[in-house]
Formats: sequence, C-alpha cells, structure tokens
Amino acid sequence: MTDEQLIHNFENDTFPDDSFHHADHVRLAYAYLSEYPVLAALGKFVSALKRFAAARGKTQLYNETITYAYFFLIHERMARHQVTEWEEFARVNPDLLTWKDGILRRYYHEATLHSDLARDVFVFPDRFQ
Repeated sequence: MTDEQLIHNFENDTFPDDSFHHADHVRLAYAYLSEYPVLAALGKFVSALKRFAAARGKTQLYNETITYAYFFLIHERMARHQVTEWEEFARVNPDLLTWKDGILRRYYHEATLHSDLARDVFVFPDRFQ
C-alpha cells in the first residue's frame, strides 16, 4: 500500500476496529511525514487519530505526549537515515516499532506518560540519562 493509499484509507475509516496497532501508527506517521511538511503532517495525523478513536468510542486512548514524541522521533530518524521506503525505514528502526517497553521509556517515567496532563498536552521528557 502506498503512503497516499494508507492515509486515504485511514482518513476514510476503512480499517477494522481491532486491526490498527502500534506499528501501524508508526507506519501512518511515516506516511504523513513522507507526504507533507512536518507541521502540516502532525496536524493531519493528530486529527485523523482523534477521529479514529472517537469513531470507536475510545477517545481516552489518545495521548498527546505519546503521539508527539513518536511523531518527532520518526521525523528525526527519517532525516538521519535518509531512507525513502517504509520497509527500509522499519528495518533500520525496529526500536520505534516496539510498543511494550518501547523507546519512550528512555525519555519518560511511566507515571508521566499515563498522566491526564500527558493525554491532553505534550509533556517534555522527564527522564534524563
């Protein structure tokens, strides 16, 4: 599926309720970043995620901190690795595709990520190594 097709399908809500998982979110963010300038991509991505969650009655699952943090990690990795195909991006960035015990644990305490504040607004990392 091309980036354009993935975005179109997601924005038109053609994915089954239980078939869109963490790696799919990463793939979708990659698609938006491949098609649009970074801030436009972020706006479209966030709007699409919120609509997706609302359509399933699961608005509480949206977390702005997790969304923004992954989005900008993906953007940075795209620039760093200069890959132009999703399969190659996924191959060189497997840490971004792992949800449980994922990369954000390097940057955030668990309580911070799951706080009401982090759900509502982007919270800067609070774990420094």
